[in-house]
Amino acid sequence: MGKPGCTTQSAQVAVSTPCASPYPFDFSVWQCQWIAQFLGNCSTARYDLNKSRMVRLAEYSRDCLRTLRSNTGIQYEARSRGTLQVFRTQKQLAAEAKDIAVLSRIGLAFEHLDPAGCTRIEPALAHVKDQLLGGLYLPGDETGDCQLFTRQLALKAQALGVQFVQGVSIQRLITQQNQLQGVEIQTNAGLETLIADHYVVALGCYSRPLTQALGLNLPVYPVKGYSLTIPITNPDAAPLSTVMDETYKVAITRFDQRIRVGGMAELAGFDLRLNPRRRATLEMVFNGLFPHAGDLSQALFWTGLRPMTPDGTPIIGQADARYPNVWLNTGHGTLGWTMACGSGQVLADLMAHDQPAIATQELSNKRYSS
Repeated sequence: MGKPGCTTQSAQVAVSTPCASPYPFDFSVWQCQWIAQFLGNCSTARYDLNKSRMVRLAEYSRDCLRTLRSNTGIQYEARSRGTLQVFRTQKQLAAEAKDIAVLSRIGLAFEHLDPAGCTRIEPALAHVKDQLLGGLYLPGDETGDCQLFTRQLALKAQALGVQFVQGVSIQRLITQQNQLQGVEIQTNAGLETLIADHYVVALGCYSRPLTQALGLNLPVYPVKGYSLTIPITNPDAAPLSTVMDETYKVAITRFDQRIRVGGMAELAGFDLRLNPRRRATLEMVFNGLFPHAGDLSQALFWTGLRPMTPDGTPIIGQADARYPNVWLNTGHGTLGWTMACGSGQVLADLMAHDQPAIATQELSNKRYSS
């Protein structure tokens, strides 16, 4: 569905109308509140807890993705060659110890590498070996084109009878007696009301303004990121899988005939304008690691909003006891596709009153209820 509107009226039926920003008046207050909660998670203890939650869900999601791939044969330029995180400073190497402690405790495979080991995993990094102090290799990681995956999955869902409604905007939520009775949408043909037994809110950054009509206060903030998609001109000079440059927090991922360079984290609200300075940074990182791999003049520059929670962990489960037929699946931040299949399975199990395969108590919105 399209983006929800931005203003609500205090009535039995909550009304929303379109506007330029969902928070034209109190946006700065909300931003400060979110940042305060974010800073509250910047301790060693909170890092360890949040990292464990995310890794547990990500690992489960990878297993669910493998099952889906086996059952459907879905194709999305997948690669199963792991992720290499490269370090340039002693401070980064020291911080790596925290990640290794979490990975060791949960039994996730990893390998600490020296510079020569980094080039063993990614031969095209040989020309910058002297600039690297080491790396962390996660051999179980997989990569692929998430847009292609989504489109292919939608086609398979349609073949099973799923109906997708595109190009619409949510006008209001119809509530009565602690139940969401319907969702009124605006289409090219006029207003239409969608009615269901249960409703799942999975609108990313726009989940918050929509659910405020239900009295919820989701701590999901849009963190702006950027990417370049570059055609490969020299496969031998390109990465084999994914390389994460810890210095610039930029990931470089190999597809079949393209390379995607993504990163950045701007607290810019819902602003989707392309910032040329961010492109320059992405190009600089790409040229520094894989200078002869692709044609930057043909690169596609893109920006999008990551739905971030202050602790980095998504919100999955029943929205609120007041509305038992409303469910949440949002706040996945930079790991939306990484956690997608697992999150969907967890939510399906909860809605069906089945026991999920992993612990889910820490994923619900209740952790923010105070």
